[in-house]
Amino acid sequence: MTSEDQDPHAPLAAVAASADVLRHPEAGEHLLTPLERERAARFRHDAGRADYIAAHILVRLCAGRLLGVPAAALTLAQNCPDCGKADHGRPYLPDHPDVHVSLSHTNGVVAAAAGHRPIGVDVELTARSGALLDVAGRVLGAAELRLVEAHPEPGTAFLRQWVRKESLIKLGRTSLDGLAAVDLSALPLDVPAGRPLLSRYQDLHLLDWTDAAHGAAVSAVSTAAPRVVLLTPPTA
Repeated sequence: MTSEDQDPHAPLAAVAASADVLRHPEAGEHLLTPLERERAARFRHDAGRADYIAAHILVRLCAGRLLGVPAAALTLAQNCPDCGKADHGRPYLPDHPDVHVSLSHTNGVVAAAAGHRPIGVDVELTARSGALLDVAGRVLGAAELRLVEAHPEPGTAFLRQWVRKESLIKLGRTSLDGLAAVDLSALPLDVPAGRPLLSRYQDLHLLDWTDAAHGAAVSAVSTAAPRVVLLTPPTA
């Protein structure tokens, strides 16, 4: 992985095509725990299985970069606070309780983040913006909704707020039922393609970027300013 920023203490966030992650030199299903392999096997479609595996590998790559260790040295676990099961829910590193991790996957694209402070990350395909707009009235506050509806591209504007709010859920700052109460109307809706945008919400740093290469909108949020890391292209 190569970095766009030289601060060694900042939280890290990355996005990549699932196929690229699976071709990474450190990648392989040997990285997964038996529980992760069991969960992956339950996916009905190969594409969904690949996205799941890629996300669980990418989060190890991010955490390994943060800690200066190979991905194979890290064990990933999950816990669902609602049902208590360990095959889904918030990810964590049992052997590194001081490191926080987050992951997200959509059709063919995955994102991950790691930091010494709590962090959340989310990725969505820009092609889904029109479909997601149908739920805008349930997850946006009144001021946010007015801005989104007035935007030249309402679907794209809503998608930006959606990934931000999903990241806040993964950070533990809100829930699905509380999304409309989180007012992000002061944040810009337009993010230049290929260049991350850093903004603030209360005590949080939000890092937003549009990954045109993968057709995705990404957001990472933490109490420290995250930085983007890029997955090194796999060797031939």
